[in-house]
Amino acid sequence: MSAARTITLAFTGASGMPYGIRLLEMLLAQGIRVYLLYSQVAQIVAQQEMKLMLPSRAQEAEAFFNDYFNAEKGLLKVFGREEWFAPVASGSNPADAMVICPCTMGTLSAVASGLNQKLIERAADVMLKENRKLILVPREMPFSVIHLENMLRLARCGAIILPANPGFYHHPQSIQDIVDFVVARILDHLGVAHTLMPRWGEES
Repeated sequence: MSAARTITLAFTGASGMPYGIRLLEMLLAQGIRVYLLYSQVAQIVAQQEMKLMLPSRAQEAEAFFNDYFNAEKGLLKVFGREEWFAPVASGSNPADAMVICPCTMGTLSAVASGLNQKLIERAADVMLKENRKLILVPREMPFSVIHLENMLRLARCGAIILPANPGFYHHPQSIQDIVDFVVARILDHLGVAHTLMPRWGEES
């Protein structure tokens, strides 16, 4: 499988930040350019779930993640929440794909309704209107009828709804194994090669 050249990745304030951070790590490790966006509530969740203090300033965030992952310089570009001149805000310069992971039901609802009040929502709207791949990773339970209807609406528009529901047939031995199961499925849909876990029918 050939990897997409540029992927927009957004963190929102749902539980499940380890999925998003691991996905970012794997994309950068594969030499893929990443446009990163994250909400203010995502910063709170990162601190709560992973004890990560995500910087509020874009340049500081780039330096933080480059150091955290020892990433190749130039691959990661972080944009502010209202940086409307960012490439992700226009269909004239869209990324190859976008992932919102984790995705709050508020963000999912806004995207389903075509609202563009924040850069994350606008970036997702660009993906839909330009017929590019958009993957949303909701981490919620149970789903209300409103949640399900919004997901159905997005699926009909071509988005991929990929809930963070890990499998257990690979006999996970750690939380990291469970996280990697979900991240592996996201990477599969992005066409990014990985060796995070054996595939069904393959030997471990």
